[in-house]
Amino acid sequence: MTAAIGAVREPQVYPSEKEQDTYVPENYHVPDGTTPNLETYMYYAKIQRDREALSAKNDAEGGRSGGLISRIFNRSQESDRRSVASDGKNVASSSEEGAGAQVTSGEYRAASGALRTATWGSVFYLITTDILGPYSTPWTFQQVGYGPGVACFFVFGILAAYGGFLLWWMFLKLDSERYPVRSFGDLGQRIYGRWFKYVCNILQSLQLVFNVGIIILQNGQGLSQMAKFKLCFSVCNVVWTLAGMILGQIRTLQKFGKVANLSIWLNITVLIMTMAFVANSPPNYTASPTGQYAGPVITQAINLQPFQDQLNGIMQIVFSYGGAMIFVEFMAEMRRPMDFWKAMAYSQIFIFVVYMFFGLFVYTYQGQYVINPANQGISAYGLQTAANAISLTAGLIAAAMYGNIGIKVIYNNVLVELFGFPRLTATWGKYYFAICVLVYWSIAFVIGSSIPLFSDLSSLVAAVCIFQFTYTFPPFMILGYCMQLDATKGDRQFNVNNPHAHRVDTWGDLSRWKRAFFTKNGFFHVWNFVLTLACLSCAILSAYSAVSSIVTSFDSSHSATSFSCHSPLDNSG
Repeated sequence: MTAAIGAVREPQVYPSEKEQDTYVPENYHVPDGTTPNLETYMYYAKIQRDREALSAKNDAEGGRSGGLISRIFNRSQESDRRSVASDGKNVASSSEEGAGAQVTSGEYRAASGALRTATWGSVFYLITTDILGPYSTPWTFQQVGYGPGVACFFVFGILAAYGGFLLWWMFLKLDSERYPVRSFGDLGQRIYGRWFKYVCNILQSLQLVFNVGIIILQNGQGLSQMAKFKLCFSVCNVVWTLAGMILGQIRTLQKFGKVANLSIWLNITVLIMTMAFVANSPPNYTASPTGQYAGPVITQAINLQPFQDQLNGIMQIVFSYGGAMIFVEFMAEMRRPMDFWKAMAYSQIFIFVVYMFFGLFVYTYQGQYVINPANQGISAYGLQTAANAISLTAGLIAAAMYGNIGIKVIYNNVLVELFGFPRLTATWGKYYFAICVLVYWSIAFVIGSSIPLFSDLSSLVAAVCIFQFTYTFPPFMILGYCMQLDATKGDRQFNVNNPHAHRVDTWGDLSRWKRAFFTKNGFFHVWNFVLTLACLSCAILSAYSAVSSIVTSFDSSHSATSFSCHSPLDNSG
């Protein structure tokens, strides 16, 4: 799987839409009928975290059966039953604390708790396997060299871990059963309002549809290699588009469970095959733009080339650490979200080691002849075909899942909310979904075929979309959260029955801004503000570099053209 695939991790298998619609409370207003403020979200989140801590204590006292592996990576069914039963008993008392709460049913609490079953071990498994697609990392080292490549992997890894930690912290402070946080946009809305949720949803939709387009491009390249470039490249892309339209008719992610697991192991197989083949065969000179004439493999400590090209290479690292867009979805499915930091920390270490090793390994053997994705740089036709056959299957499965998520984001947030379309659980909603699948994959085909430049297109997506979710938005969100939290220190005591009466001033008053910014946390505010601006500047510069590279490539006589029959990998003449 390419880095483009890896960048957006395949989410867990969720319950069907009908199940979710049954157990989600419809009234999210506070007792006085107004929209909840930050203090209200924090109040109910504190209750939720206390319940989870009590559940963990009960599990520890009750003991668990099985060995260490089963304790970490699996949930005991008996433990789940105890937790749900305990939740059902405690919901009445917690509802009394927030008088006027609509969620008073023990059955709802038990059923809702049953939907959160993932442990930190299972989330670690999802993160590490779903993004196990480091096939762009050798190209990164080709663009910048050994030294800058290792340094950037380390720095971006630290910043990605910092951003993930911030998301985890804000989720714990703002999520509850009464006011659940289910997506990145939901978390952003709690802090900055609906406008920020719209920004997140737009970028998420763009990222997903472009990723599907990139996968179509990747699979088209692989099929053209298998056909020895005798089949029109645009036809190759059409084949995978039609296949995606058919597989994309699966409406619920629950039905993707088995094929998703298959995709994971297929990618691991291709990873091992690629390293074994490049170590025992020459580079694919035909596919490399610089390799029309065979020569010695050259590797460099620092590749002194235009900064624009180096930025495009570094953006592939952003793909490697991307995926924070659905960290919130992972936490929303965990029985104890407080344990998410373990999954994130171990997975970041695992990703750093695996990606670095694979990138350095392939670059060492292929040097300037590395292509992106790396598995298509195998020269022996038989081995190349075997790797492509496995990779194409995994890519199609991943694209169908990303398309499924992307369509639902657009359908629920645009068609349902703005245009009054029926929900997906309704009969007509299913028909509209089927039509949306055809339109969505058609758009993805246009993207992949009109810009048949795999590396440049993936760099553009990384700069415009992925960079924001992983690096720009987390410090921006924690800045807003902490400033609002500091501003409340001058207010009266909070009363959940009258949640707006405790404030002594508004954001229109200078006094509230002073309390928000000039506090003992002022340095932390400045750090996150500067980091936000730095990340945003880097993203804009990288997006400009990607667009410039695309324009330059199209101006080149050796570049593939839009909707062409000529494969981008055929540089034989």
